[in-house]
Amino acid sequence: MKIRIWNETSSAEKSFVLRRAELDITQYAELAQSVSEDVREQGDNAMCKYTEKFDGVTLKKEDIKITQKEIDEGYCRLDDKTKNAIEYAAGNIKKFHAQQMPSQMWFTQIDNGLMAGEKITPIADVCLYVPRGKGSFPSVLLMLGIPAVVAGVEKIYITTPPNEQGNIDDTLLAAAKITGITEIYKVGGIQAVAAAAFGTDTIPKAHKIIGPGNAYVTAAKRVLSSYIDTSLPAGPSEAIILCDEKADPFKAALDWMIEAEHGPDSASLLVTHSKKLAEKVASIAKKQLLKLPQKRREFIETNFDTYGGVIITGSLDESIDFVNEYAPEHMEIMTENPFDILPKIKNAGEILLGEHTPITLCNFLLGPNAILPTGGFAKTYSSVSVFDFLKRSSIGYATKEGFEAVREKAGIIARAEGFSAHALAVEER
Repeated sequence: MKIRIWNETSSAEKSFVLRRAELDITQYAELAQSVSEDVREQGDNAMCKYTEKFDGVTLKKEDIKITQKEIDEGYCRLDDKTKNAIEYAAGNIKKFHAQQMPSQMWFTQIDNGLMAGEKITPIADVCLYVPRGKGSFPSVLLMLGIPAVVAGVEKIYITTPPNEQGNIDDTLLAAAKITGITEIYKVGGIQAVAAAAFGTDTIPKAHKIIGPGNAYVTAAKRVLSSYIDTSLPAGPSEAIILCDEKADPFKAALDWMIEAEHGPDSASLLVTHSKKLAEKVASIAKKQLLKLPQKRREFIETNFDTYGGVIITGSLDESIDFVNEYAPEHMEIMTENPFDILPKIKNAGEILLGEHTPITLCNFLLGPNAILPTGGFAKTYSSVSVFDFLKRSSIGYATKEGFEAVREKAGIIARAEGFSAHALAVEER
């Protein structure tokens, strides 16, 4: 695993770390453009072609849409323990997101006879993209579907890649049923994003697509952003475990591996000013890796040698500066007084406090949304919430007296900006 002394790291290497898998995403833009144009022209035929090419699954057009019977059967097949865990998580996630809902309408008095406010309404429709690739992700469906349902979106549908047998995993079908979403299409990747953007005979065009994906999905969203709202940038997973010399090296090692197992393009960093702690954590992680399946172990080992690894800074303040520059998707504060550090963290998708709050909890069932901005976009974007499914319309109202009081000032500003018709509307009224 790679250990970088940050103050001794070259500018080129620093840029590599800070950009993480963004380096790879740009390589797929041309492919995303080509596949998207084919889907636009050939519709379902193109989706079937690329599902076979990229996923190795032969798909007939009539099999793209999942039936209600398939959803019900998947729910019934799932064992009770898993089903209960998903239902518990759904309850917590719903409770958290229900607290986010704003008032449907508000007004305030701006001046005598002048009122202004906002009206909040849900967006009309949305495509939820639930990835698969290296596993099934019912938690992602819950994190996307529940806030959409709470927000009141009228039409919600899911696109998700099929498994090797050409089916959707039972955990995902059960999560959909628990969430109350009945429209599912088994197609993923670039072709799914393009289908949502343009529509096909089977998959309806959507105003918005939201959900995490690999480099291909992220590239497709960027290419198609002028045709569909692609929401927050949610690409390959990333995390920072911020430690001081007081951190428990065993717990830090366990949590350091969490996001690294998502895939070789993920980025999981242990950031600390304590070289002694870093060495202990690295030694423990090597032993813990042996307990993991080979595929996950290889993902983590690749991660720790490329985008992830250890960053050793000169002080705790320098570690905090690194976190804010990196703007991680997930981060844990494993320091002696995590609540003292919390106000200093300015850029992070989520901030988890203390040694008993591993990323695992928030990924699945604590309640806060685990679909978070990646690639440094936590500097300007927030986690998925009900606000991703709502829009605001400004409202204004003036009485006759209110209008008379401000008409001259409005006309003056209109004339100053060269808008004669604007001015005329208040001067000649």
